[in-house]
Amino acid sequence: MNTEYNTWHHPYKPAVKYKKKVAYFSMEFGIDQSFNIYSGGLGFLAGSHMRSGYELKQNMIGIGMLWKYGYYDQARNDDQTLRTEFNEKHFDFLEDTGIEVEVKLHDNPHVKVRAYVLKPEIFGTVPMYFLTTDVDGNDHLSRTITNHLYDANEVTRVSQSIVLGIGGAKVVEALGGADTYHLNEGHALPAFYYLKDQGVKKSQMVFTTHTPEKAGNEERDARHLNRCGFFGRTLSEAELKKESVNGGMINYTISALRMAKKANGVSKLHAKVANDMWKDYKGVSKIIPITNAQNQKFWQDASIKKAWANKKVKAYKTRKTILKKELFEEVFKQTGKTFDPKVLTIVWARRFAGYKRADLLLHDIERFKKLISNQKYPVQIIWAGKPYPYDYYAIDVFNHLVNHSKTEPNLAVLIGYEIELSKKLKCGSDVWLNTPRITREASGTSGMTAAMNGSVNVSTDDGWIPEFAKDGENSFVLPAIDYQLPIWDQDNIDANNLYDILENKVIPTYYNNPKKWQDIVFKGMDGVIPEFTSKRMADEYYKKLF
Repeated sequence: MNTEYNTWHHPYKPAVKYKKKVAYFSMEFGIDQSFNIYSGGLGFLAGSHMRSGYELKQNMIGIGMLWKYGYYDQARNDDQTLRTEFNEKHFDFLEDTGIEVEVKLHDNPHVKVRAYVLKPEIFGTVPMYFLTTDVDGNDHLSRTITNHLYDANEVTRVSQSIVLGIGGAKVVEALGGADTYHLNEGHALPAFYYLKDQGVKKSQMVFTTHTPEKAGNEERDARHLNRCGFFGRTLSEAELKKESVNGGMINYTISALRMAKKANGVSKLHAKVANDMWKDYKGVSKIIPITNAQNQKFWQDASIKKAWANKKVKAYKTRKTILKKELFEEVFKQTGKTFDPKVLTIVWARRFAGYKRADLLLHDIERFKKLISNQKYPVQIIWAGKPYPYDYYAIDVFNHLVNHSKTEPNLAVLIGYEIELSKKLKCGSDVWLNTPRITREASGTSGMTAAMNGSVNVSTDDGWIPEFAKDGENSFVLPAIDYQLPIWDQDNIDANNLYDILENKVIPTYYNNPKKWQDIVFKGMDGVIPEFTSKRMADEYYKKLF
């Protein structure tokens, strides 16, 4: 083993208040466009955390997976509909640490896991270690475990959790161990089982949950997991029974909540929802709120920041026009449509999932047509985002939007929603549209980075929004509705409220009262900085969780 790597590779002496050694496990990290091993919000959040950890000189390392094909590459078929491509990725900025550990997977007791280090000086993060099973000496099947983020094959998914959890914990041991082990979501749950057997105490384990709906919290058959090697050893029938819930299942979130000394949700509303979700299960830890945030230095355009800090309206508008033109070059490149920087531009861009309702604007097609063909108050609308490659409902919604926008000169659907396009959309939009069904969005950090760049949030009152929004002052919020109503009714009410707000408030303000619009833009920035920057968040994790 290369001794240079047998250490926590910090280029700085950790700050006194952050000296506790923390190992942060996450299935995905969104750190840089060139390092495309992430799918969306969870990755963006983890990436911002690693950057702020570095900026604050925290004694932390990241443990992740080196996905050979990333998540997937978004392409188009001949008719512009979505095509998913899996292309091998190459990252020459990672260095082989020489650390190799073994995990038991199914009937194979010797699957090799190798760790590559991402040094802090590359992207300005804490040191990060990425695991791969694509290692000489592994059989073909073992080598493919780290091929695809969120592999559709159930058995592969379980193996990925074992590699990240147990493989990751063993890599941390090889690096001298940690004071605190933090799981960002339940994917790396096997780490807790393994560490417990190594004598790591409950007081050293903490957990973050991001998923406010029961169906989104992984649950698998306990006996099957036992055969797979999920627990680091074979559990007896009695031990298995103790770990099981819901008739012989292991629920990743419940197990993590039982083993962690403390857990957190990712907004105040989400912590409330999550505590309520799991309250009937014995022995679960309390879930406190630590609201998600994003890295200001990485996401905020420098000229926009300067104009906002000095409240220079002219400088802001000049820069915003340039940023809109940059976004519209991308629109032209992808769709052949010429967008106008003087026109109000609405963007809906995030992971394509059913509850996020990408197509809510099309709910009442007559009203939508009226909205997009108003000559007095023109609008331009852009959609972007990645559906899960095997979520055929979400792909169908994406394709429906593509087909609908083809014939309209002021509608566009873009592909390639990763960090680079995300930045362009946040910097170049006037309105950031966020339409999840209430209580289903744990946090929703894209609206934070959009606000940092002067894009005004128009949103349902979910996730982080209740902590930020002052309706009509720094954003526009849809009236609260009863989230226990049937989905059909929720969508009807929300869609009508959305049309009302756009027709009567958002669009007229933009065109008739530019001074008021500019005030909302700057107040949005005031509200988001520093409260929703990951500097605040990374500090809170040390204070409240670690």
